[in-house]
Amino acid sequence: MPKFCKIILNFGCKKSDLKQLGPTLLALELITSQKSLFTNSSVANISLKIRKGSPAGCKVTLRKIAMYTFLNKIANDIFPKIKQFQGFKSLTSKVKIRKTFSFSLKNNLLFSELEKHYQYFNRLPDLDITMVTNAKSFNELVFLLKSFKIPLIDAKNT
Repeated sequence: MPKFCKIILNFGCKKSDLKQLGPTLLALELITSQKSLFTNSSVANISLKIRKGSPAGCKVTLRKIAMYTFLNKIANDIFPKIKQFQGFKSLTSKVKIRKTFSFSLKNNLLFSELEKHYQYFNRLPDLDITMVTNAKSFNELVFLLKSFKIPLIDAKNT
């Protein structure tokens, strides 16, 4: 039986200043009720003015009960709030084995915890969400996602 192993939430910032990293760190902690960590850049990028080893974003890894609580929140609260959203079209069966499912949320104010404090969180970058599973085939991954009410659109129908 396929199951979720972990969910990784990630904010990637383009600049490494604390004025942008502070709210992203706080937003992740409010969304997940778990302490988040800074991610450091592994490569220097001159065009973005980021040095090697400087903070470039923050992330949280959810496991066990916190992971299923977040899945419940995203399936029942967040997806219905997105306007004109029928489901994810990015799934294709061309990949033989696919163990992860990733997507990004552009409007982070869909979370009620962040909506209450709009003035602090109105300039957040996109939230990247990666769901890691132990699925052995593409069909198992689709079955797992549909069983948790994550909306998917078949590529054949569109």
